[in-house]
Amino acid sequence: MGREEQTILVAVFTLVFLCLILVVLFLIFQKRKNTLLLKQKEIEKHFEQEIAKTQIEIREETFRNISWELHDNIGQLLTLAKIQLQNASDIEEVKDTLNKGLTELRSLSKQINPDVLKKMKFTEAIAQEIERFNRLNFINASIQIEGQEKKINEKTEIVFFRILQEFFSNTIKHAKASNLVVKVHYKPEELLITAKDNGQGFDSEKKNNFSGIGLNNIKNRAQLVNANVSIFSKPNIGTKLIITYKY
Repeated sequence: MGREEQTILVAVFTLVFLCLILVVLFLIFQKRKNTLLLKQKEIEKHFEQEIAKTQIEIREETFRNISWELHDNIGQLLTLAKIQLQNASDIEEVKDTLNKGLTELRSLSKQINPDVLKKMKFTEAIAQEIERFNRLNFINASIQIEGQEKKINEKTEIVFFRILQEFFSNTIKHAKASNLVVKVHYKPEELLITAKDNGQGFDSEKKNNFSGIGLNNIKNRAQLVNANVSIFSKPNIGTKLIITYKY
């Protein structure tokens, strides 16, 4: 075999070897790509499941509130109106009691109607919760909105609303607070949400305190939508929740 033929043979083997390497690299790339796509689908599936779970929890909390208001609040108003009528009270007192009952029913109808809830702005949904707390004398609550309101992803709003709902529930049921302040600040590059109560609080520097009242759950929800949550609390001072989210 001549030198020229040897050179050609080496070149052919080298070319075949390079082609084999390229094929192997391509197969490895495809395998990794498919693995990443599968992982991405699993992440998206998990995200959608968590959003659906969050929506169910919001609706369950809403119906619990409605049930309580129908039984304890509106029921009491109607009972009072009945007693006033039986005792031949001033007709104006009866009218006033019935008007209060009708106002409560209209408020409840807004919570029940899914179309109203779907069209409602994020800040309007929070304001409705705050108004309900004040109307029912649960707590002295207020909301402050700063900056130019921006539309954010609907699923992100659902997560934020549920986080606040959990915080409100803890404030009213466990913290023994008398005051609640919520601030929603639309900054140029981020959304800042704070909720603060003056309840009995706890030592937020002790990690084991977080799991006890479900605050780990709040942090896990925030991670779903790439938001950051900080919780600060001191015994007998209160608790403050801070949510930051970059647009």
